[in-house]
Amino acid sequence: QVQLVESGGGLVQPGGSLRLSCAASGFNLDSYAIGWFRQAPGKEREGVSCITTSGGSTFYADSIKGRFTISRDNAKNMVYLQMNSLKPEATAVYYCRATIITGQNYWGQGTQVTVSS
Repeated sequence: QVQLVESGGGLVQPGGSLRLSCAASGFNLDSYAIGWFRQAPGKEREGVSCITTSGGSTFYADSIKGRFTISRDNAKNMVYLQMNSLKPEATAVYYCRATIITGQNYWGQGTQVTVSS
């Protein structure tokens, strides 16, 4: 019943854009901070961006700051990651994570993003 499902990944050319979505079911996102993570082949999972429960504060990794934007719509139980000016090094599986104050986490299954000519 409790699920996070990512979507919106795919193949894009360098310099292109994608918007990832994370849809929650079985629980309400309004009590959870949300993070986007990514994992490239042969590398450890790394944090990309996060947003507080009401969307009042955001964080971006230095590598993508100024090119990615995280947002949320609690009424729709959705979180988004707008990715612009994509570089080949952004190729990875992207995951959504919901975290509540107690430390309880929910993870999505991931969506593949490939940046290539």
